[in-house]
Amino acid sequence: MNYSFTQNALKELRGLEIVIQKRIIEKLDFYVAMDNPLVFAKSLRDSKFGEYRFRVGEYRVIFDVRGNEIVILTIGHRRDIYK
Repeated sequence: MNYSFTQNALKELRGLEIVIQKRIIEKLDFYVAMDNPLVFAKSLRDSKFGEYRFRVGEYRVIFDVRGNEIVILTIGHRRDIYK
């Protein structure tokens, strides 16, 4: 499995501190290297945000699965992401 970013998610990622950007990318690389990355994901109740989320410390990575690809929709701090 691999992953890609929407334009919005890429913009949000670039707006974060470099240390946090690296942590998120490293965690995403770890997740997609696993046989089933969805084991680490939580299914979201309200699908208007996306299907799933990964937790990376205080940050959340919201994504959908399309075929064999994880499409990252948005990235943000846990206090702001679901608003």
